[in-house]
Amino acid sequence: MASSVTVRAPSSTANLGPGFDVFGLALDAFFDEITITKKGKGIRIITSDSIPVVPKKNTAGVVVTELANKFKIKDGIEVKIKKGVPAGFGVGSSAASASAAVVAMNRLFKLNLDDNSLVKFAGAGEKASAGSIHYDNVAASVLGGFVIVRTNPLDVIRIEPPSDLVLCIAIPDLKVPAKKTEVSRSVVPKIIKLADGIANLSNAAAIVAGFMKKDSILIGKSVKDVIVEPARQHMIPGFKQVKENALDAGANGVTISGAGPSVIAFTTKSSNQKKICAAMKRGFASSNTSCQTIICKPCKGAIDL
Repeated sequence: MASSVTVRAPSSTANLGPGFDVFGLALDAFFDEITITKKGKGIRIITSDSIPVVPKKNTAGVVVTELANKFKIKDGIEVKIKKGVPAGFGVGSSAASASAAVVAMNRLFKLNLDDNSLVKFAGAGEKASAGSIHYDNVAASVLGGFVIVRTNPLDVIRIEPPSDLVLCIAIPDLKVPAKKTEVSRSVVPKIIKLADGIANLSNAAAIVAGFMKKDSILIGKSVKDVIVEPARQHMIPGFKQVKENALDAGANGVTISGAGPSVIAFTTKSSNQKKICAAMKRGFASSNTSCQTIICKPCKGAIDL
């Protein structure tokens, strides 16, 4: 019987514009790697990255603790974490660690968890960093592809993305506040106009249709959010210029990646992704902000190595 399992989980983008807390997409831009070993006593986290090593303050640690308690696991557990997903930039860093942890625990201890249960336990880990449980990033990171999250009860629908969908991400060189997700969520309006709700619902429905029909252009052109993006854009210097530049350079749609501050452009294999990335860089430069750009595509979820 295996005493150690290593799992790699991908970065992700959430919301995709109008799908706030509902849509997620796994991306091959970055990966977290977690090795869980039956060893010693209690739960111990080992890492060379600057993340909390107290289990209750670490997303992977919370997941491991929850599973150990739920399934009455008596073994000592060592959790070795190798971060590849940058934290606090809206590309699912905490979700990647939580997702890798839940899949590794499931394999190592033969828990036989179904997809929804894997996502539910991974979501509990998000509370350690985000301050609240939400499932869009973890669902994408666990299951891969495009996901639609329904709650009460939790039910995740996964759709295979079109093979020609390409994403350009601009990650600005900004100092991110410690409670960035909480701050970002606090500015989301609690009351919205009916017309805005209808606009977002129609675009969200079109995004789902785009994934079902494998139509990358329809997906990109439907990434329009009139509720959350306008409330958050002031937190990202140069956002309007970044978006305008990317669209002018050929992107089909542009929005904030998750809670930001990264900006993501939706495009296809046939477009000039380097031109779009350069345009996004110029957009951030207009507000004296440098940025890193990544060209990536949708990918599978957490896998054993």
